[in-house]
Amino acid sequence: MKILPVTDPSFRNYGQILEGYDLKELLETLDRVTPCPDGVEYVPEQAELQALAVEKELRNNAYGGMPIQLGWCNGHNTKMNCLEYHRDSELNVGTEDFILLLAKREDLDENGVLDVGKVAAYYCPAGVLVEVYATTLHYAPCSAKKGQGFKVVIVLPKGTNLAKPEITVKNPEDEILWAANKWLLAHADSSEAAQGAKVLITGENPDIAGLI
Repeated sequence: MKILPVTDPSFRNYGQILEGYDLKELLETLDRVTPCPDGVEYVPEQAELQALAVEKELRNNAYGGMPIQLGWCNGHNTKMNCLEYHRDSELNVGTEDFILLLAKREDLDENGVLDVGKVAAYYCPAGVLVEVYATTLHYAPCSAKKGQGFKVVIVLPKGTNLAKPEITVKNPEDEILWAANKWLLAHADSSEAAQGAKVLITGENPDIAGLI
């Protein structure tokens, strides 16, 4: 696996860089009010981030007026473990450089299984806002430097990643609904698989520890 920058033309298959936003206060607030744990922690919505003026700009410009939530994913991580997707794009921006492990939904086989050989790695510099398309499989960010943590703002439509709705399973996709607006593919090595997530990723669990 080779780690490419998000400025590489191939990233356009997975997402895009969004420009024109002043993110200084957002990143300063994220750094001030959130921890950087040894593992990975995710919070769907953080009140201090939600209260900032940039929330309205992202809501109206990036999401066309849809209600959004500003949360975060912080910590230390080098493994993929799982991949997820939403019905909408996700925005990411970090106080530190970070790496995203990505694949495309179109690379799933007829049984909804993904070979890890389809996973690509992209380096996102601190302060760069990226959109991850709804058609892109993704999960927690990874550290960009050995031993260095990350703090990444996660912007999603409001309610995403909250409690899973009660549904009657109608098709195979329903079987991987893991939370609100969150469909999850697990690797057998992941804690999510141990919790009952469907194992749909084959091959060795990608670990970028030797690449950073």
